[in-house]
Amino acid sequence: MSEAIFNQLDFARGATIQSVEHVTEQEADIIPEGFTNSIRWNLGHIYTVHEQFAFATAGEQPHLPEGFMEWFATGTKPADWTTQPPALSELLELLRGQTARIRETFANRLDQSSAHPLTIGPLTFQTVGEFLSFSMYHEGMHTQIIKAYKKLIK
Repeated sequence: MSEAIFNQLDFARGATIQSVEHVTEQEADIIPEGFTNSIRWNLGHIYTVHEQFAFATAGEQPHLPEGFMEWFATGTKPADWTTQPPALSELLELLRGQTARIRETFANRLDQSSAHPLTIGPLTFQTVGEFLSFSMYHEGMHTQIIKAYKKLIK
């Protein structure tokens, strides 16, 4: 079963990365009317949440470059940024490498109890595998937002 989860994670990440092919740095920062975030924010947010949900909740050290929590954590938005966020190429490089790190770190640990269980609505996540499953759903939601933004800004 663990191989299936990791394959799904790779599939979801591939869809995310494919969704931003041909997006320029300028387009990555456009915030469509009526919204509060950009394509760049959504990509950074996907990365940041996976680091928190996969690594931090399992008691592992997340790989969050300086500034990521201020730029991309839940509740943040580009209008509040006071420093330059990472380039699109840097975000894509981090996203590409993240799934391999998750697979390598948690290959035989999906049933491991989380160091920090979390309840969101009616769901409580208690194992690494539960957090990863939810993270894929979360990533899919944000990938769809990216696709919608692309249609709105073109």
